[in-house]
Amino acid sequence: MEVLAAVFTTRPRADGTLDLDVLLWQRAMDPDAGRWALPGGVVGPDEDVDQSARRQLADKVDLTRVAHLEQIGVFSDPGRVPGARVVATGFLGLVPLGAEPSLPPDTRWHPVAALPPTALDHGGITGRAAGRLRAKLSYTNIGFALAPAEFTLATLRRVYAAALGHDVDPTNLHRILLRRGMLEPTGTTAPPGPAGGRPAALQRFTVSELRVTDPFAAFRPPDRPA
Repeated sequence: MEVLAAVFTTRPRADGTLDLDVLLWQRAMDPDAGRWALPGGVVGPDEDVDQSARRQLADKVDLTRVAHLEQIGVFSDPGRVPGARVVATGFLGLVPLGAEPSLPPDTRWHPVAALPPTALDHGGITGRAAGRLRAKLSYTNIGFALAPAEFTLATLRRVYAAALGHDVDPTNLHRILLRRGMLEPTGTTAPPGPAGGRPAALQRFTVSELRVTDPFAAFRPPDRPA
């Protein structure tokens, strides 16, 4: 039995938009030496899968930067690891924008939309985790784990757009989160940008643990009907 964690964050592109990135490390040994893999490893005899996932992640990323970690499923295809029967429990982890934890030399962030060659079934597990994240952005407050502690609506829009894979209307996003009681103003403003203008109000999530807020909601791309 092993655990594998797909840890995501959003990171800036040169054009000011954000990418949804996943944490991968480059395998040094077979099978699939040289390919990129999710952090994880064998569950120890005295730990459960949640304890093991946190221990394995601590080797690759500062756990104080991981704002959310949850199981996403069991991967048990008999041929997923050549020559051995290895069942994996997959996890979804989230790191807020701007946290920038220190990483070992064999580990780096990669855009989910342009993954390098991945080891074994780790690309599929990454896709499953990204799909879970996108679904939960609609019906839970999971955005708290991707957003900074305080943010403008423009920043929150960029975070949601990166994670969902499509743009969102900031006014609609603000209205939905306010209606669910998940967002509140801090009473302060962001520093003015280089172009000047009126400083943007800073917001924050009211709850920093996962809550189901609207089980039937869905964020759809702008060209699709609600």
